[in-house]
Amino acid sequence: MPPASKINMADVARRAGVSMATASRALANHPHVATATRARVLAAAEELAYVVSPEASRLAGGATDRVGVVVPHISRWFFAAMLDGLEAVLRDADLDVLLYHVGDAADRHDFFRRLPARRKVDALVVIGLPVDEPERERLALMGVHIVAAGGQIENYPYVCIDDAAAGRQAVDHLVFLGHRRIGMIATLDPEQPDWPVAPGRTRAYAEALTEAGIPADPALTVTVPWGGVSGADAMSRLLSLRTPPTAVYAHSDEVAFGAVRTLRRAGLRIPEDISVVGIDDHPHAELADLTTVAQPVRRQGELAGRMVLRLLGGEADGDGITVPTRLVVRGSTAPPARRSTWPPARRRPAAR
Repeated sequence: MPPASKINMADVARRAGVSMATASRALANHPHVATATRARVLAAAEELAYVVSPEASRLAGGATDRVGVVVPHISRWFFAAMLDGLEAVLRDADLDVLLYHVGDAADRHDFFRRLPARRKVDALVVIGLPVDEPERERLALMGVHIVAAGGQIENYPYVCIDDAAAGRQAVDHLVFLGHRRIGMIATLDPEQPDWPVAPGRTRAYAEALTEAGIPADPALTVTVPWGGVSGADAMSRLLSLRTPPTAVYAHSDEVAFGAVRTLRRAGLRIPEDISVVGIDDHPHAELADLTTVAQPVRRQGELAGRMVLRLLGGEADGDGITVPTRLVVRGSTAPPARRSTWPPARRRPAAR
């Protein structure tokens, strides 16, 4: 087989047993190519790791005027808000968005396997999805600009927040209020369990306690799949401790919402009996009166879109943009209650 850099359309056509014209039409997704023939050509291109050169594509018919966007979730508000900001900027520049939803591990493997042979875009934006070395190699075969949004990926321009700094804002707030027994609800992505969600938020917890001279207690850390129900279950586990925490730091607001539900069902008052803080400033956080660390999600999407436009315009871009976060203090946090016993007596829910 010729070296990857020497593979051309003739090699793909030969492998698929078709003419070069047919191979070209199949790779361009021409409507007058039989489904079976197109599948054979695509399979041959994938086997050879053949990628249509961007220069040849432009000479043949110009740029695609499309930007690919890869997301692990499409129903969560974070990804929807990020995509909203990104799409608005690209739409104003007359660029279309081609959305790739990479769900579980099987979807992810299939996506990266097929990606190089299907160069249908001029750039690719990866939102909130860690990428390992073999996947980076597949991305490189596309020969297009790659931008990471909602997280950092090695060697690519990025737009994100500093998760460790956001975590410090949350935990330092609890320490400042006087809490010494602080629980943490950390999360994993249930569809990508090998990838921790925002590891900087976990690191921030340990660093904040160490700097405050607070001994670490492993029992105060609970790691669960991301989601409100999981947050509720985690809070139940923390309340079952002989000495429960006086405050809880949740990795996300959705997880914090679940923790709040458990506390209220247990008859505990927030924040008089226990404080809760989250991260993200979910659209419902204000209604829930939840103290949180806000990040401008839609704004990050807009910045990623502008970064794509600069790259497509031939401008050099820096390593990335780190967007600042801010602590938003609401009614779910307060100094710990001064009482000789803990936990406080459970209160009977008020009659409705």
